[in-house]
Amino acid sequence: MKIGIACGYSWDVPGGVQFHIRDLAKELIARGHEVSVIAPAGPDAELEPFVVSAGSAIPIKYNGSVARLAFGPKVNHRVRTWLRDGEFDVLHVHEPFTPSVSMLALMSASCPVVATFHTAMDTSRMLALASPFIVPLLDKIEARIAVSQEARRTMVQHLGGDAWVIPNGVFVRDLEAERDQRFTGSSTEPTLAFLGRIDEPRKGLGVLAGAFSQVRARFPGVRLFVAGKGDSDAAAELFGSDRDAVTFLGPVSDADKAALLASVDAYIAPNTGGESFGIILVEAMSAGAFIVASDIPAFRAVLGEGEFGAHFANENSADLARVLVEALAAPAQRASIAEAAKAEVWRYDWSSVASQILSVYDTAIASAEGKTRP
Repeated sequence: MKIGIACGYSWDVPGGVQFHIRDLAKELIARGHEVSVIAPAGPDAELEPFVVSAGSAIPIKYNGSVARLAFGPKVNHRVRTWLRDGEFDVLHVHEPFTPSVSMLALMSASCPVVATFHTAMDTSRMLALASPFIVPLLDKIEARIAVSQEARRTMVQHLGGDAWVIPNGVFVRDLEAERDQRFTGSSTEPTLAFLGRIDEPRKGLGVLAGAFSQVRARFPGVRLFVAGKGDSDAAAELFGSDRDAVTFLGPVSDADKAALLASVDAYIAPNTGGESFGIILVEAMSAGAFIVASDIPAFRAVLGEGEFGAHFANENSADLARVLVEALAAPAQRASIAEAAKAEVWRYDWSSVASQILSVYDTAIASAEGKTRP
């Protein structure tokens, strides 16, 4: 099958959507399909052989973060050329109503189209602004996918219709790692981990900082490893007198991320909102980590309402400290829950997820048969 995949977000500033598309493309290519991805990318970006640049992106505030998007006549020309030369059996557009490459690809598509929706939010100014263009484009989409029930809820709320819920995927075996002495603690000196952009408030590092002194009062030897981009000096100020027990690792490689998750006594996900799925939880489950996460809907879904990890009240540092102290005091229970999570996580492996997506492609192609397209 010849498959075109359109990504609206800049490839050279990667995030969850880009990683999803990259790994899906790799899995599809490994199965013998011909795949081409188009995405915004700067002139110096290092691109995989299957990725085509649609031109540089510009940063726009979106959903509590900054999205880097590309639009305009030059980008549109590159997208149309890619579509013409690709002669795809199916086009898969991600976040098609974000004004960027995916929307342009949808506008010009003449083959069957599958759309994946990643975003979860209650209101969307961008969707409201784009609404005059959206209604005629909806008819071009043969099948819709949402990566979670939260993403599906957002899509239904703003666009109507429905979607298959197919989660984000991971290569589970790539996250399996040996314990690393750099990150390993003990019963009296446990280790904790946080991964995420440290200067993005919705990732919740401030919530964790507010809990850390209470955890340290119970476990004086506790150490926290913080991995992610951002101003570490400014982030260290959040911890006050406890900053000496916090190590800022900066951005880490995939290998170090897996080693960190496999080694610490608890991985903490204090995200405050704006998450449609929670791929980092799936990665932590794959590595065998015990997870303490905020009780936002997306995280509750991944952790089975607490069956595969522990939850605390969102944005409540005191409750995070309570849950974390209780978990650190019960190593056997932590190990049992982490083991159950490691078995559960295989439902998110690309071997399963890609098969579900391919089934949707087949449905879209069958649905498009007999229709007249421009």
